[in-house]
Amino acid sequence: MGANLRRLVSWEGFLLGILVLVIIVNTSRAPAYLSLTNQINLFQLSIEKIIVALVMTFVIINGEIDLSVASVMGLAACMIAVLFESGVPLPLAILAALIAGVCCGAFNGLWVAYVGLPSLAVTLAGMIGYRGVARILIEDRSIGGFPAWFTALGQQPLLGPFPLSLILFAVLFALAIIILQFSGIGRIIYVIGNNAAVARYSGIDTPRLKLGVFVASGLIAAMAGVLLAARLGAVRGNTAEGFELDIITMVLLGGVSIFGGVGNLVGVGLAILVILNLRNGMSLLNVTGNVQTGVIGVLLILSVLLPNLVQMARERLQRRTTQRKEVQVETETSASS
Repeated sequence: MGANLRRLVSWEGFLLGILVLVIIVNTSRAPAYLSLTNQINLFQLSIEKIIVALVMTFVIINGEIDLSVASVMGLAACMIAVLFESGVPLPLAILAALIAGVCCGAFNGLWVAYVGLPSLAVTLAGMIGYRGVARILIEDRSIGGFPAWFTALGQQPLLGPFPLSLILFAVLFALAIIILQFSGIGRIIYVIGNNAAVARYSGIDTPRLKLGVFVASGLIAAMAGVLLAARLGAVRGNTAEGFELDIITMVLLGGVSIFGGVGNLVGVGLAILVILNLRNGMSLLNVTGNVQTGVIGVLLILSVLLPNLVQMARERLQRRTTQRKEVQVETETSASS
């Protein structure tokens, strides 16, 4: 009973309560809200963001951050469009886009893991640089006209009512949980996020693992860019612009500490559901996109502040409890003597 109670009052329990409340409100405004078709559409509209949120969880738990993921998504999408327009077969264009994502991730990782620069500065520069390359490739144009099989991958059901991107997300989510929560690599990621110096003294090849995490981030971001190009059917230089706000919010709202070493994918999964349902609910209320972005920004601030405030309150309560016990022991000792 005690374990169940602790689970209910945990951050995941808090998110679950918010999710239930949001769903109740949305269902009251649209009776068919919980239908399978609507729920699939709800995921489909943000599927690329939530795919990248999975790998962002690894990056932040590892004690780093990657602000360049949305720009890598846009760059990958633009590369596909430009190469296809130039006559390159689309499968080769997709492969080139994925390789570009790996290169972007490796470039970020080398500066962070081996040179020792802060990931915030490195990936901020990457966010600007990769977006600049994407705009140079496309300029002010919009490139589309992709083959029907490619757009079908992003828009049409593949297995029953489920599109490829949603199936891919389910597979990646299960794989991410296994790696992060139940494997040696996952434990090492937590150790490095908690204290990189201790990890190095323990014989862990910290730079190599950090590099691997950033390479994975670049690869998954590029793959999400491919899926985004397929879903939209056309690409511009600003494709995926601003996506990093939603992605990072999903991870931090899920209880992952911005300082690293704390968090799990169950919380991130619940945060994804909260944000998707909240955005959909605001759309039902005819809330504009700018206001929705503002709400997500507030959530990002709260997701950073609240867990730290709760932790501070717990530590203060623990100190008071310890002090009371010490006073009680001293009193009993004095009385007995």
